[in-house]
Amino acid sequence: MMLTKQPFGVTEKGEKVDLYTLKNKNSMEVSITNYGGIITKIIVQDKDGNFGDVTLGYDSVEGYIKATPYFGAIIGRYGNRIAKGEFEINGIKYELAKNDGEHHLHGGKKGFDKVLWTADPIYDIENPKLELSYLSKDGEEGYPGNLSIKVTYTLTLNNEIKIDYEAATDKETVCNLTNHAYFNLKDGGKSEILDHKIMINANGFTPIVQGLIPTGDLRDVDNTPFDFREFRQIGSKINDSDAQIELAAGYDHNFVINGNMGELRIAARVIEESTGRILEVYTEEPGIQFYSGNFLDGSIIGKNKIKYNRRSGFCLESQHFPNSPNIEEFPTSLLKPSEFYRTSTIYKFLTVHE
Repeated sequence: MMLTKQPFGVTEKGEKVDLYTLKNKNSMEVSITNYGGIITKIIVQDKDGNFGDVTLGYDSVEGYIKATPYFGAIIGRYGNRIAKGEFEINGIKYELAKNDGEHHLHGGKKGFDKVLWTADPIYDIENPKLELSYLSKDGEEGYPGNLSIKVTYTLTLNNEIKIDYEAATDKETVCNLTNHAYFNLKDGGKSEILDHKIMINANGFTPIVQGLIPTGDLRDVDNTPFDFREFRQIGSKINDSDAQIELAAGYDHNFVINGNMGELRIAARVIEESTGRILEVYTEEPGIQFYSGNFLDGSIIGKNKIKYNRRSGFCLESQHFPNSPNIEEFPTSLLKPSEFYRTSTIYKFLTVHE
């Protein structure tokens, strides 16, 4: 079977949670739970033909419920930060939960990562899919409008995890959906990711102030630790005496992807040389958040009893820019009832012999 379903635990309310595993003809697997739309496992081959898990997470839903730094989850309504937990639409001020100091992060105290989605598995022998849908009601976490969302995960024959996001609203709102998978192409989180080599297709990034809020400016990556236009190790400049590096304790920044927003294009490539595994990220979004796992601290025991130490995973989150609702110069995240939100991101896995 290219798509299977099994129990994955229960929520605090006693709701049954399921785990869906999609498998292609290359024996690549991706497992997704309807709790938070979380990618719990990604099994891919290395250059020697061995298969291994390359994403961080837990063995059951209880771990994700108790404590998780958004491992593998669908993030919304608004991925990343909104300064001071507030924004205005047509002169009306909306106040959101402040769950990251004085700021709003990843949808609030109960974002899309903490809700039970309705799952619709699609048994396609070549491209198995899982459709997840959720209605975020007017006022949920402070956001205006009833927002109807559908997220479709597809595992392709080309070893791609394709994520299609769709949403519609009955009232003007903001919308910025993403996935927060943590990757470690070597061993799924047993070791640091600092020797992974990364290329980010970006000439610029959005500098931040305290609290990781963008200043509203765009800065050229040239002659900075943020120049990843050519492959280099993640750890090569991660401890530089640079104000932006120090503010984030490493990398936790939005990069402005070259090319046209709305067109599917390469955003990043990552190579782990010892296994020969390669990850490519394609997206239609204007930005991508590169996070180097700075705040993992060894307190989380994940799958297979792995202790996730500092920088044992990295994230590449496709997105509109952080705090866009409050910065006119950034691409707008406003969604109107007359519009339809639609965007796609692809995580593609290869090995060096391909």
